[in-house]
Order: sequence, then C-alpha cells, then structure tokens
Amino acid sequence: MSERICVAQIGAAHGVRGEVKLRSFTQDPAAFTSYGPLESEDGKRRFEIETLRPANEHFVARIAGVADRDAAAKLTNLKLYVSRDRLPPVEDDNTYYHSDLIGLAAVTPDGATLGTVRAVLNYGAGDIIEIATADGSLPLMVPFTSAAVPTVDIKARRIVVVPPPLVE
Repeated sequence: MSERICVAQIGAAHGVRGEVKLRSFTQDPAAFTSYGPLESEDGKRRFEIETLRPANEHFVARIAGVADRDAAAKLTNLKLYVSRDRLPPVEDDNTYYHSDLIGLAAVTPDGATLGTVRAVLNYGAGDIIEIATADGSLPLMVPFTSAAVPTVDIKARRIVVVPPPLVE
C-alpha cells in the first residue's frame, strides 16, 4: 500500500492575483483541506490552502506564498499528496484508495490472467484502469465501472475484469 496518497491537482492559474484552479480526488471534494499541509510528489515542497471556493467542476484556491499569476502558472499540473496516516481509515471492504489498486492482479471472470494494474486514470469522463498486460503488448484500458470491473478484492490482491470485445 502506498504511503502517500494524491488528493488533488493544481490546474491553470486563475486570474492575476495568484489563484489556481484545483481539482480534488477525494470522495468528499473539500476533504483534502482538513488533512493539513499538502506536499509535492517528492515531499520536498509543502503547500497550505489559504482560501478555497467552488467553481465549475473544480475549486479556485489561494495557496500561501503564491502572490501573482506567474507564480501560480509555475504550479500548473502539480499533484498534491498527503501521508496515508493523515487520511481517514478504510473500514469497509468495498472502500479503498485508488493507489491500493496499483499492483493488483487483473484476471478475467474465468480466472485467466490479463496482467497487473499499473494506473488509475481520469481524463474527465470517469476513472479508467490501465493494465500492464501479461504478454507485454500494449496496455489494456478498461473503464472503472461495475460492468467492466465487477470485483475488486484488495485482500486477495486482484480485480476481476470483463475485457471489452476485440475490434477487428
């Protein structure tokens, strides 16, 4: 299990006073504000949210020490992390962090090996599971829906995937 969890990502600068667009990856979209300072992926930079307001499908945030548009623009696409121990514990077997899926075996409903979960992606239309295939061919991209991924078993370290039909 990952020791650090990505909870948000800074988007583009917003306005000229150093605000940024911010996209949340938490179940409760504003929850990341209660986890304390956020950090860059390498843990070398810390960020404190001074103000936050909702906007269309994202937040607009003011980050301490970011005073103008140029400083805000330098943060574009920066992912923000917190230590896993600062997050609420997972108490339900059907609840997990996306990072918990990385490295799980991906199998078909009949048990055939597809590969290993390499990433959970989201390009705006919903989560997608990226599976590094067992044969080393191109990765398999599967929508993370109950129809395509009917079973997630963290304890058994596997997911069941109904592969999409092949297009000829």
